[in-house]
Amino acid sequence: MSRIGKKPVTVPAGVTASIEGRVLSVKGPKGTLSLNLRDEISYTVEDGGIVVKPANETKQARAFWGMQRTLVQNLVTGVTEGFSKKLLITGVGYRAASQGKVLKLQLGYSHDVNIDVPEGIEIKTPDQTTVEISGIDKQKVGQIAAEIRRWRKPEPYKGKGIKYDGEFIFRKEGKKK
Repeated sequence: MSRIGKKPVTVPAGVTASIEGRVLSVKGPKGTLSLNLRDEISYTVEDGGIVVKPANETKQARAFWGMQRTLVQNLVTGVTEGFSKKLLITGVGYRAASQGKVLKLQLGYSHDVNIDVPEGIEIKTPDQTTVEISGIDKQKVGQIAAEIRRWRKPEPYKGKGIKYDGEFIFRKEGKKK
């Protein structure tokens, strides 16, 4: 039994959820998100919540149960609050600047790194060493944050690079004399 899957997803006031065919769409103050539904799981929209249950007693249905409930919860959270990630840039000469729909990074390469911001994602740079990524789709926010971080991962000796806010970088001792 899935402990996560047992709990119904509460739908707050101002949010509407509807199932049409094999697509669940959730509409809220920040926008609309949709999820393709799996055949192994049954979804019902009741007053005040969305109930996710396995459609049959197969091992595959039980395996998808908790994950599908979490995906439905992410839809509801996205259209009400949204998701955000914060990246910190550490290193001499490393900086970021947001210019419209392009994020310009200077990361010690011979050229600037230009990253196009996808639709539905907002990137802010409050200062030159901080990048704030926000949007309603948790997967897109996490993916763009991972792509930015991939350009210069933090190294273990001085900690230079791009890291998530709150991430701990295990430091190594340098060369001994």
